[in-house]
Amino acid sequence: MAEPEPEPDLGPAGRTTRRVRVVSSAGIVAAVLLAVLLVPPLVQLDQQAVDLAAKLRPPSWQHPFGTDDVGRDLLLRCVYGLRVSLLVGVVAGLTATVIGTAVGALAAAFGGWTDRVVMRLVDTFSSVPHLLLGIFIVAMFRPGVGPVIVSVALTHWLSTARIVRSEVLSLRSRPFIDAAISGGASRGRVVVRHLLPAVLPQAGLAAVLMVPHAMWHESALSFLGLGLPTHQASLGNLVQTARGSLLAGDWWPTLFPGLFLVIPTLALAGLAGAWRERINPRRRSELML
Repeated sequence: MAEPEPEPDLGPAGRTTRRVRVVSSAGIVAAVLLAVLLVPPLVQLDQQAVDLAAKLRPPSWQHPFGTDDVGRDLLLRCVYGLRVSLLVGVVAGLTATVIGTAVGALAAAFGGWTDRVVMRLVDTFSSVPHLLLGIFIVAMFRPGVGPVIVSVALTHWLSTARIVRSEVLSLRSRPFIDAAISGGASRGRVVVRHLLPAVLPQAGLAAVLMVPHAMWHESALSFLGLGLPTHQASLGNLVQTARGSLLAGDWWPTLFPGLFLVIPTLALAGLAGAWRERINPRRRSELML
């Protein structure tokens, strides 16, 4: 197998910038994981508790993020909402990556009419906007986490399939693949033992990139009232219910859920970018031009 390409020298300033970006992104992701794992069991408060006497209070020591339109603590609601959105993003992203990797690898490995039929199907699904197709899928079920995961997974595996197919097609011409076929290995064995392990870094990168995309997709569906039930905390639901408060001049019910959505997704994208630069240094040098 060919030796990996050496990483281009970025200079001291470039290395420092990349290190700061990776460390800050990793710190944000670690803080998010600790918050969603530890806050609910440690904070003995009901995030659904209604206190109409404390509704729409601005941020204070008692309520650092303020309260919503029925007096619920917004910080606790944001943590629970991030927990649900992150769950949807991780499960849907992994599912979409598995589907896309399997479809792309099999299409490229078998080639011929199989590859043509599969890729025409991929092109057909890609011609429909993701959100529109996701709305159609969610509308067939009752609102809940499961239908949202299914909707995101079934609409986001197409790009992964294309990436994996391209990688497998380039690997098929390598000498070690020819040697395995000459040695009597079947197509299935070549795919499982040689092709899939070679594309796992690209598939893993696709999965990491898929998580923030799935979180935004879930938030969009919930904002439209088609995702999770309105009583269940998710970042999309929190932003959707805060629209009236924003028009009345109360900014905190919209700002903090939005930050809980934007900052973790940017951190995940930063880690994915660092991973992409490490596994494909030539692409990094092209992007810097």
